[in-house]
Amino acid sequence: MRAAILALLAERPRNGYQVIQEIAERSGGAWRPSPGAVYPALQQLADEGLVASEEDAGRRVFHLTDEGRAYAEEHADELAEPWARMNEGVPEGVPELFKAMAGTGAAAVEVLRSGTPDGVERAVEILSAARRDLYRILADDAPGADGRGDSEERT
Repeated sequence: MRAAILALLAERPRNGYQVIQEIAERSGGAWRPSPGAVYPALQQLADEGLVASEEDAGRRVFHLTDEGRAYAEEHADELAEPWARMNEGVPEGVPELFKAMAGTGAAAVEVLRSGTPDGVERAVEILSAARRDLYRILADDAPGADGRGDSEERT
């Protein structure tokens, strides 16, 4: 976390939300730090004198101090794209799968908030069918693998 924050603030000042969003974007969604991880790390860096903050349009914006810039220059190798290390050893397709899961979850929440009872019932059916299909993948028996259409076994 420390390296990622320092690397981002070496580029330009940012608020905590921008730090979170940028880490998530640069890691391809593999690393999505929570505010509970970012803000204490920012405070620790401030306590060490590497980061300072100021109010800008009602938001707390963080920037490197002179000491922080010197540290970033001295540790440039360590701070080079720390979010890329989050993807090391991650199988291909994992970031895309996590994005799809998050999108599906967000859509399901919207159906709960705004949908009709029939819509909620249909969403449960769709998600149940998707869960069964995912287990079929694990069983190496994905729908269509045996020539059947993928809707034949959904009940």
